[in-house]
Amino acid sequence: MIYIDHQIDQYNLQAALAVVSPQRRAHALRFRHEHDQRLSVAAYRLLQQALSVEYGIEEPPVFEFEAQGKPKIVGQSHIHFSLSHCHEAAACAVAGSPIGIDVESLSSFDADIVPTVMSEDEQRQIARSANPRLTFIRLWTMKESLLKMTGEVMAADIRHVLTNYSLDGVHFHTTIYPEFICTVCD
Repeated sequence: MIYIDHQIDQYNLQAALAVVSPQRRAHALRFRHEHDQRLSVAAYRLLQQALSVEYGIEEPPVFEFEAQGKPKIVGQSHIHFSLSHCHEAAACAVAGSPIGIDVESLSSFDADIVPTVMSEDEQRQIARSANPRLTFIRLWTMKESLLKMTGEVMAADIRHVLTNYSLDGVHFHTTIYPEFICTVCD
């Protein structure tokens, strides 16, 4: 299931901090700006909501981390999840098998970085597109969601992520919102 919160400015940070795990509270409070703290807590609260609705779990989840940093819920190895946030939204995906989610602002397109993060074929797709910004961000969210699903976030050659991995059986689901794009990979 996918959970999204795009009302970050209305988010009650203090109330949310009171019901998250001490681990997540400490993580969120490391951010300097309150908006970033809200995003971090909002993504976690979406996970709490998903765990309650989908699995009947009411306790705030505590994370452990795989070698490359992929989080897992302590004592719940059968539950897979992914969290993401951008300036406008927080997102969470939960499933019984590996899953990845990425949400990115539509305003985050910078044409100068295209050659450093996109393959030659992807660069051509962007250049030929009627909406290069949308095409770039869609491809970017596909890459990020795939890396989150596989847990290889740190080891990836970002330019060739979509060509270096076997995508047999991998599905991407992209939703375009007015201010952001969300892609889920499962």
